[in-house]
Parts: sequence; structure tokens; C-alpha cells
Amino acid sequence: PIEVQVPRDRNGQFHQHTLPDYKQHSDILESMIIKLYSKGVTTREIADLIEKMYGSHYSPAQVSNISKQMIPKVEAYHKRKLA
Repeated sequence: PIEVQVPRDRNGQFHQHTLPDYKQHSDILESMIIKLYSKGVTTREIADLIEKMYGSHYSPAQVSNISKQMIPKVEAYHKRKLA
């Protein structure tokens, strides 16, 4: 483990460029959540699966927030023209 101390400034203009920004969850898990949700798996089931498989704790509310990214795709699917 490496401890990195990031200086703070009042205007929020400092951005360090040596390390990427901190993320609370990975993109791989996020895409898996979206795929499972699109298949009809409930948010509680997804949260349980991720905790059992990866050891990462996601609450059903977090899963729900991540799965909200599917809403524009679903709406576009419903509004598409049928040939």
C-alpha cells in the first residue's frame, strides 16, 4: 500500500496528474451490474452475487444507482422504429 497525500486548495483548482482519480468501484463491476440488471436480476441478488464473488460490498441502493445508466438505452430501445 502506498499512502498519497493530495494537497487541497480552497478554489478546487489543483489536480494531480501522476495517479488517476479515485473511484469507489471499478468499471468491470459496473458493466457486470448493468448486464445482470438488463437480464432481469434484482438489485439485492446482484449485490449478494458481487459480495460472494469479488468480496466487494455493494448495497442494493448502489446497484440501483449504477443500473440507472440503463434507462436511456431502454428508452431508446422502446422508441426505435420497427422495420
